[in-house]
Amino acid sequence: MMHCSRAIFDDGEFLLEAAFNVALLDVSDGLEDPFTAEVKRTPPGDVLEAGTAMCSLLESSVYGIFGPTKTGSLKHVQSIADYLEIPQMLTEGVETQTRNWSAVNLYPNHIAYSQLFADIIELKGWVDFTIIYEGAELLPFLDSILTMQDLKSDKKMFINVVQLPDGDDYRSQLKIIKGSGTVNYLVDCSKENLDQFLQQAQQVGIMSDEHSYIIMNPDFQTIDINPYKHGGSNITGVRFFDPNVEPIQNFITSVNENIKQLSEGKLETAIEDNALTLALALIYDAVVMYTSALNEMGLEEGANITCDDNESWEYGSSVINYVRSMEVDGLTGVIKFDDDGFRSYFEVDVLEVMPYGFDKVGTWNIEDGFTETRTVIPPAEQEGSESMRGKNFIILTALSAPYGMLKESSKKLEGNDRYEGFGIDIIAELAKMNEFNYTFEIQADGVYGSYDSKTQKWSGMMEKIMDGRADFAITDLTITSSRQKAVDFTSPFMNLGITILYKKPTKEPPNLFSFISPFSSGVWVWLAGAYVGVSVLLFILGRLAPEEWQNPYPCIAEPETLDNQFTLANSFWFTLGSVLTQGSEIAPIAVSTRLAGSMWWFFTLIMVSSYTANLAAFLTVESKFYAIKNVDDLANNPYGITYGAKKGGATFSFFKESDNLLYQKMYHYMDEHPEYQTATNDEGLERVKSETENYAFLMESTSIEYMVERNCDVAQVGGLLDSKGYGIAMKKNSPYRQPMSESILILQEQGKITRMKDKWWKEKRGGGVCTDDDTGGGDAQPLFLANVGGVFIVLAAGSGLAVICAFLEMTFDVWMISHRLKVSFREELIAELKFILSFSGDTKPVRHRESTHSGSGSTRKSGEIRHGEVESVDDMDRLDPAPTPRSERSTHSHHTLHSRRQSNAVQMAKMRKYSIRSGI
Repeated sequence: MMHCSRAIFDDGEFLLEAAFNVALLDVSDGLEDPFTAEVKRTPPGDVLEAGTAMCSLLESSVYGIFGPTKTGSLKHVQSIADYLEIPQMLTEGVETQTRNWSAVNLYPNHIAYSQLFADIIELKGWVDFTIIYEGAELLPFLDSILTMQDLKSDKKMFINVVQLPDGDDYRSQLKIIKGSGTVNYLVDCSKENLDQFLQQAQQVGIMSDEHSYIIMNPDFQTIDINPYKHGGSNITGVRFFDPNVEPIQNFITSVNENIKQLSEGKLETAIEDNALTLALALIYDAVVMYTSALNEMGLEEGANITCDDNESWEYGSSVINYVRSMEVDGLTGVIKFDDDGFRSYFEVDVLEVMPYGFDKVGTWNIEDGFTETRTVIPPAEQEGSESMRGKNFIILTALSAPYGMLKESSKKLEGNDRYEGFGIDIIAELAKMNEFNYTFEIQADGVYGSYDSKTQKWSGMMEKIMDGRADFAITDLTITSSRQKAVDFTSPFMNLGITILYKKPTKEPPNLFSFISPFSSGVWVWLAGAYVGVSVLLFILGRLAPEEWQNPYPCIAEPETLDNQFTLANSFWFTLGSVLTQGSEIAPIAVSTRLAGSMWWFFTLIMVSSYTANLAAFLTVESKFYAIKNVDDLANNPYGITYGAKKGGATFSFFKESDNLLYQKMYHYMDEHPEYQTATNDEGLERVKSETENYAFLMESTSIEYMVERNCDVAQVGGLLDSKGYGIAMKKNSPYRQPMSESILILQEQGKITRMKDKWWKEKRGGGVCTDDDTGGGDAQPLFLANVGGVFIVLAAGSGLAVICAFLEMTFDVWMISHRLKVSFREELIAELKFILSFSGDTKPVRHRESTHSGSGSTRKSGEIRHGEVESVDDMDRLDPAPTPRSERSTHSHHTLHSRRQSNAVQMAKMRKYSIRSGI
């Protein structure tokens, strides 16, 4: 007769149904009447659907029920099966079943299962540990563990019990556990959350060499242990079967093929090679055990009852008792039940996580307890105690740009992915080179650490490193002598020094007389002295040199007088023309004057060329006002600038410990004014940028470089006050100092640290915005009126002075004429101005007028002779300002005629020379 097995599955997938079908196929192999399956799928946890499915299955002949799996549905179906005495095969950890119930549960009994881990705890010698469990339904599986204190009264045990919070973020709870100081943990949570728990435990920093774990979940072997196998933690778990044996591999293959059929090919592979869970294996064993019981009992008819019947199945209790008395060898080992109907007898493998994977260290059963079968690790696979490979380290850092920063992302990031920066990249490179894992932890208060002489304790990062709460610390952490005594540092990954952050120098407006700037005042004085000296020298040389005395009348062989062109005025005019590169009509004749003139020309060539070359820079480059240029200016404080440093930082300590008198003066100033000290570097930057405060901030040069790249209104002032370095801190005498230092040196030699610095200083997070702030784009910059306005002023002033000089000359000449001709100065001035303002031409008549005086009553006529047009001696007589009276001319006629003829000849010669020079 064909037997039909009924099952209710509510896992929401095809896994349990596929395992159920594979088991029926295997047990039906070779039978004349194979077993068939009728399966009802219900939504996970839906109690009503589960009850309906149960009643629906009872409408036909039924021999037993398998499932469901969810607690609520399972108990509801179990109550129906118990009432009707229908055998129910279970594979879940239900702790409330009793002998009177119709359920047969292949899952290990909670009492025996808890005893397994109590024995492991005793074997490890734990006397102080924390139990971490997921839900209240798992508490019965801790029964034997919680009663260990009572059983071992000779030992004092400290057991801390912690329940994980709802959701998938356990970090806050894990931090509390970490703070309790315990290093041994017993963990009981579902397979779905186990991997998440271990990841977050690693992130929080409780998975290092000193931490130990015992995992109670029987599916521990199915999770990926690669992130944890090199972390150094001792992790112990159990398994009910070896996934690599042939029966298990065949079962996995068959289940995957059946899943394809059930899902119509939508799922290619549902189970990986080493991912077979205990629940699937128990389904197979339950089918094998129950079908074996039915075959041995020879039942030919199932129960013909419904949910509405008041009667139960008459053979139900017999089948249940028979199954509980059986002993079957299944995928999960030997299956047999104790007198209470529980699976208390089972055998498991005890595993430990090793760098090469899982290692079977022993077996356990309820009768023999733990039996060690540890495999000896070959020497080639052992790691040295100082090796970093595969271990997980807690890396302490601070949110200090650009060394450590929160990553900007629209998605929620977890773990190390939350951070980025220069220090983060260095650790990533070091982890690759030394093959270690790491978890970042943020120093929330941002305190790097200083020694308090009163409490004799360190603070901040230094304290955590010394206490072993973190393995490494990386940020802008300065290597100092006091810190070096407390912890170890790697070789510096960055060298720097203390300098000043201050407002960028303000641009001064162009100097109106910037054309004077190419020469200093001293040079201008020496140039003026040289000009005067050479001019006087030429005047003297001109009088000494005979060749400079020339005949003014070439037509007269023996003139009465000789002229010299190097008068004092001409000498100054000659040298001035050379300075202004304009020359003059004067040309030296004598060797001495030519030699002096040549040297002056050479001198002016060099001076004018130097002036011209330097003038371009002074006209195009804007000068800046520097309130302070170095630390000496800051200490003397000429402009009332306040200054400070980061409180408790290495910069402040530098001034405190320095024996330099200037630095000691600055330390006392900062110590007396604590309000000028800041909590962070960013606060110092904001105070420097503040318009209401004249503040300078002392800090490391690398941090200033980063700020200057992003804040165009601040700048670094002065050079470095000292030389220091940033290093990675670790516990004193750490075995990891040497490999870390060597790796940093390699990164420096390869230029990777330089490239990383360029990335975070000049490219990322707004870097490089101030690169071209002070420079042009390469094209010539135009000059504005402010740059050359002084030249216009000089031109205007010179022109105005020339006008004044012309009026003075004209006035003086009019005065001389009026005085000589005995005419009115006012009349002569008016006449002269009328002629000038008439603009009548380039010829001017010589006026000789008779002035009318009220006292004399005499008048004087004037004639006009054009300049340069003297035609006769009579004309010369008319030009004579004081003619000889007629009576005197008759008395001395002979002598006077001869003299006047001779004088007229000289005057005519002069007029001819004048006409030639005038171009007439």
